[in-house]
Amino acid sequence: MTPAVTRLLFLQLVLGPTLVMDIKTQIGKKKFYALNIDYPRVIFPKGFQGYCNGLMSYMRGKVQNSDCPKIHYVIHAPWKVIKRFCKYSDNFCDNYNEYCTLTEDSFPITVCSLSYQQPPTSCYYDSILTNQKLYLLCSRKYEADPIGIIGLYSGV
Repeated sequence: MTPAVTRLLFLQLVLGPTLVMDIKTQIGKKKFYALNIDYPRVIFPKGFQGYCNGLMSYMRGKVQNSDCPKIHYVIHAPWKVIKRFCKYSDNFCDNYNEYCTLTEDSFPITVCSLSYQQPPTSCYYDSILTNQKLYLLCSRKYEADPIGIIGLYSGV
């Protein structure tokens, strides 16, 4: 085998998994930003019948899925403010197989919940605007990016 081929095989074996993990992290970060950060808050036309209906219509198109998610959280704060909470994520959440953290601050959040009074052929959402702390999933232990929202902190 030539030295060039040997080096190429070595790089594929050693760096291949790293590159795949980095791509997965980048996709997770971009998806989180696109689907969970709305700052400043968008105003949808009246035809969408409310904020959550417009947003969830956009979201289902973005992920190319026609299913109606039961609940979705949207943060109305700048990305750099949210991102800093994953900088030192020490907790590993076994249920999600990811690192996670609780934000120290409360943020304005819209909770989009699938309405029980919806027609069977469409997704209709109720929206609640609240100000709470979040449980975030992080892309790794330290110097990480948010990649998901587990839920809201309901403690005192």
